Amino acid sequence: MAFGWIDEQDRARREAGLARVLRPRQAASPLLDLASNDYLGLARHPEVVEGAASAARTWGGGATGSRLVTGTTALHAELERELADFCGFEAALVFSSGYAANLAAVTALAPHGSLVVSDAGNHASLIDGCRLARGTTQVVGHADPDAVRKALAAHGGPAVAVSDTVFSVDGDAAPLAGLAEACRAHGAGLIVDDAHGLGVLGDGGRGAVRGAGLAGCEDVVATVTLSKSLGAQGGAVLGPARVIAHLVNAARTFIFDTGLAPAAVGAALAALRLLGREPERAARARAVAATLHERLTAAGLDAVRPDAAVVSVRAPSPEGAVRWAADCRAAGLSVGCFRPPSVPDGISRLRLTARGDLSGEQIERAVRVIGDTRP
Repeated sequence: MAFGWIDEQDRARREAGLARVLRPRQAASPLLDLASNDYLGLARHPEVVEGAASAARTWGGGATGSRLVTGTTALHAELERELADFCGFEAALVFSSGYAANLAAVTALAPHGSLVVSDAGNHASLIDGCRLARGTTQVVGHADPDAVRKALAAHGGPAVAVSDTVFSVDGDAAPLAGLAEACRAHGAGLIVDDAHGLGVLGDGGRGAVRGAGLAGCEDVVATVTLSKSLGAQGGAVLGPARVIAHLVNAARTFIFDTGLAPAAVGAALAALRLLGREPERAARARAVAATLHERLTAAGLDAVRPDAAVVSVRAPSPEGAVRWAADCRAAGLSVGCFRPPSVPDGISRLRLTARGDLSGEQIERAVRVIGDTRP
């Protein structure tokens, strides 16, 4: 029977407690949200919503084509200029998603004969970029600049190192200065995904790369998403103008994909301008994360100290994590639930978003629910 093997895989997933299901949410959910990536609470901010609505009224519901045909509006160019300036890079290129941006950066900058050195804890989009790149990929230990240095030393041709700036599972930060030093010692480029750093780290939320003093460097390329701190949708690659020009001509997820919808562009641009006026939002998100970690640890839970706005709480098993998240939901709290294969270390956990708009009462409520429902 066609696709008969799917049934066996489904049985295996269910027996292992790894089956995933969709849960459509309502517009007015009664749940306290610690699951989304809306780090600054901007997705429903009136200015961001109006930015989306105004762009849709002006430009229509869709981009109408690929960026190189009809999918580039004046609004796209405006967002690219302001995003590059905000983050401290020479140029930017907007994509339909952060996933597409990562695929573009890695595949277009790792041609045949090159080496890609990839952190073992990287996001799936970076991993898929490595798989699709024509270069050879070598996976090295997590957050280990010495391992990157050794891998580069053994290769004689062009090379890049690839890493998240903030890893999405535990929320720990990459040693960016050490990675840059290792790359420069061997003439390699550095590609970093700042999806979880933009809006949270750096001066006024300008990102982990700018915070590390690496923004604008000729050998550093960063990717970001517009769907987390900026509360919109889409992604972008930031870097030297010549690198961005190369992506326009060589990145398949740019050339052959429909451009980002104008509404998402308008929302992201409004959020970026709002963050520029209210830089304290970034510090508030970090403070909420620190408080969550402190309260969870005091309650006897195995919480990982956050470097940005992700707080991870270890669970005893995949089944235990699923049950824990379900019990939290029943008690009015929405939390993320990460299980294999989404976690590189095989350890299941709850993943909490330390949103900058959470009140002290909401933080205490979340900690109480998580503690009361622990397996």
